Amino acid sequence: MTDSKRPHLRLFYGWYIVGACFLISVYCSGVVNLGFTALIEPIVEEFHWSYALVSFAASIRGLESGLMAPVVGFLLDRWGPRKLIFAGATIMGIGLLLLSRTSSLAMFYGSFILVSTAISVSVGVVPMTVAGNWFRKRVSLATGIVVSGVAAGGILVPLITWAIDAYDWRIAMVIFGLGAWAVIFPLALIVRHRPEQHGYLPDGEVSKTIDIDEVQTAAQYEDVDVSAKQALKSRVFWHIAFGMVCSFIVALAVLTHVMPYLSSIGVPRTVSGWVAGALPLMTIVGRLSAGWFGDIFDKRQVTATGMALLTMGIIIYNYVDVAGIWLLMVFVALFGIGYGSQVPMSVALIREYFGRVRLGTILGLATGVAYVGSLIGPPLSGWIYDVYGSYQGAWFATAGVAFAGMVSFITAPPASRAIRIADKPINP
Repeated sequence: MTDSKRPHLRLFYGWYIVGACFLISVYCSGVVNLGFTALIEPIVEEFHWSYALVSFAASIRGLESGLMAPVVGFLLDRWGPRKLIFAGATIMGIGLLLLSRTSSLAMFYGSFILVSTAISVSVGVVPMTVAGNWFRKRVSLATGIVVSGVAAGGILVPLITWAIDAYDWRIAMVIFGLGAWAVIFPLALIVRHRPEQHGYLPDGEVSKTIDIDEVQTAAQYEDVDVSAKQALKSRVFWHIAFGMVCSFIVALAVLTHVMPYLSSIGVPRTVSGWVAGALPLMTIVGRLSAGWFGDIFDKRQVTATGMALLTMGIIIYNYVDVAGIWLLMVFVALFGIGYGSQVPMSVALIREYFGRVRLGTILGLATGVAYVGSLIGPPLSGWIYDVYGSYQGAWFATAGVAFAGMVSFITAPPASRAIRIADKPINP
């Protein structure tokens, strides 16, 4: 038997987990992903490597994240999140300490492989799956808060820049490497795998009898129990995965080339720098608003609406040189909100269709497929500019990709109907 009443004057423990995952994402994203830009110039000045060689570390990070995502999801469902976060923090600290001792290009890339592995283990699939495990009715909002930590990591970039300028980049890497252990280890202690193991049900309902049998729990609360093999054979998985690929293609193409494009049409670097900084901050609005709307309206429609905003934003972006730079404000709003909505809603859709039992594995597979987009968007846009001397074709192409992603999400079978997987009907 269960008592559906929530404890009075007590915040559901799942929200503490959401807060811990948010802070872990802030630190990891701020130090490694967003803070990398502050490290490029000091590295180039010391070793006289080209910007292309140094920037290639970012490509290593993207490729490695795509390859690691399915593995991390598989391990998460078996080991739980705390062990993975501890492992990620340990590897991140070692990687940053090794980076501080860099003396060759091979050592530089090797340290970034370690740091990228740490990010894949601690950020992305793990916190998003944890949010999906602890919430059902509020899963979109919880996931939106967690993934907002990635964008909020931008608040650490000024601190990282100051530390590099004040103490030298090597000392700064030692500081932030030790900081990974000091910050992430205590936060990892807060994170738990599934609420049933602690007498809760998703969203905070309290169970008087603790039952860790996931199959029984899933059946009792109408959670779908779908294997990874069944998910890969289902049409709905590929609707979601294709939509995610489209989102990655569009987002990475625009974010990578934002400053080169604006410079090519005569926009001052001060303005283009503002745009580059404003975009990740605006994604926070998209992540939180989509999370709120996704718990109220059809998740397919909310996700498709985000892709529609992406489409409109890119089309507007293409006409900045005609209408004037004031149009950039409209672009930042539409693109930032549209792109920001995709991560929490993709997780919420996978949670809704495939349940919690193997959420990490299935989410990891979908994320691994989605990273194909990160390998397509930036080089394709650069190639179009090299060949035609203009980004106009690239932006029309990415707008078409965004529209295709919108269609893929909106045409996914509704979760209210039976989902046919491997020719067997499974009722969500």
